[in-house]
Amino acid sequence: MGLLGAGEIFIILAVVLAIILLGVLFTFVPVMLWVSALAAGVRVSIFTLIGMRLRRVIPSRVINPLIKAHKAGIDVTTNQLESHYLAGGNVDRVVNALIAAHRANIELRFERSAAIDLAGRDVLEAVQMSVNPNVIETPFIAGVAMDGIEVKAKARITVRANIDRLVGGAGEETVVARVGEGIVSTIGSSENHKKVLENPDMISRTVLAKGLDSGTAFEILSIDIADVDIGKNIGAHLQTEQAEADKKIAQAKAEERRAMAVASEQEMKAKVEEMKAKVVEAEAQVPLAMAEALRSGNIGVMDYMNIKNISADTDMRDSIGKINDDHKDGGHK
Repeated sequence: MGLLGAGEIFIILAVVLAIILLGVLFTFVPVMLWVSALAAGVRVSIFTLIGMRLRRVIPSRVINPLIKAHKAGIDVTTNQLESHYLAGGNVDRVVNALIAAHRANIELRFERSAAIDLAGRDVLEAVQMSVNPNVIETPFIAGVAMDGIEVKAKARITVRANIDRLVGGAGEETVVARVGEGIVSTIGSSENHKKVLENPDMISRTVLAKGLDSGTAFEILSIDIADVDIGKNIGAHLQTEQAEADKKIAQAKAEERRAMAVASEQEMKAKVEEMKAKVVEAEAQVPLAMAEALRSGNIGVMDYMNIKNISADTDMRDSIGKINDDHKDGGHK
């Protein structure tokens, strides 16, 4: 095999270079996407696609939703979709929501749909909920009627998304909380629990009339009571606890009076012992006084002996009296 000539080498290099340039061109410039847009009747300049590449926008994320919107009869521009993409929004979901709203005859502008999407809400789900209302089921909510009986109710809330209030409106948790508050207040205003059991629709009518969807992203269509159950007798339980508390208070007061009585008794005993001590002290002064009287000559020895005899006679009479008392007590037994 002979050596290649200079012309043949030049041709080979030119072909290789052309293949490389075409590869770079088709990689940087989405020609197939441009062809697809032209085939769908969407006029997009090839320089617009190149500009998207330079702005670090994935062209397919903008052109494919644009084609979809054009086929559905939605009037949106490339700049609108590209600006929403650059803002961090989901272009495909916004376009799908616009198409769904157009099919359901719901007025929804691109700006509103983009704002809802950028607010973090699923705009497509909101449109679908506007067409097909959603049902929110609450847990058992307990309220106490005026007769003290606890009544538990479970409600099903049928809501429809309010697109005009979707941005800045409260969510499902607020709706459930407001409905729960309405159920509690309705049960609490009933004279007895039997009325609630006989007319559970009274709860739904009263709660629905309060306009609980104000300021929320939903419109409440209906509130249906799914189940009603009887709970505890709260009134009797509270009365029992009050009686127990009163009993403890009475016991505490009685214990206080008993302690005061015991203290008073001990005080009286102390006073008696004090009086006895004073009597003993006074009696101890008698012999001293008699000795002083003898020394001073106020009484004689015979007087002293007479006093001793009288004292001995008194002691004897006391002893005889005690013996007679003991015999009488023994006879009675």
